[in-house]
Amino acid sequence: MRARPGDRFVVISGCSGGGKSTLLAELNRRGHVVIEEPGRRIVAREIERGGSALPWTDLAAFAREAIKLSLADREAARDLPGLIFFDRSLVDAAAALQHATGEPHLAGLRGKHLYHPRVFLAPPWPEIYRTDGERRHSLEEAIAEHERLRAAYAWLGYELAVLPKASVEQRADFILDELQSR
Repeated sequence: MRARPGDRFVVISGCSGGGKSTLLAELNRRGHVVIEEPGRRIVAREIERGGSALPWTDLAAFAREAIKLSLADREAARDLPGLIFFDRSLVDAAAALQHATGEPHLAGLRGKHLYHPRVFLAPPWPEIYRTDGERRHSLEEAIAEHERLRAAYAWLGYELAVLPKASVEQRADFILDELQSR
């Protein structure tokens, strides 16, 4: 199979509070490049400057900012070596904007800005879910978002691999084993 642009860009998406950030920290500890979640960076910036592009204030503005940052992240990662692990992706941002506006933003991604064909999804995990200053939505809202993302990635033709509810080390091993076996 011929390599596609973006095949080195591995996405970890799924349910908020499902352990993605902890998993990505483990992958980084193992020497892999990790791109932090755009949403967390936007929320921190907006809170610091008193802005309103926050998911609980103006989801559409927040999603538009996430799209810009996701595109910039892809560009910045283009020349980095090896696998690059993304905490969420442009697909997540477009799905959020589509949810906020009802407009078909995901359709514009068909065949463009591709990532690795296998996307790893963190499933809802109520036992570890916590809200904080940057994650204010309920577990039920996080689960609904997870279902939208699962559907969005599948619709765009990505292969979905659900992460096991296991230790962070086992999850990292799962991802690396899955990628090596492809």
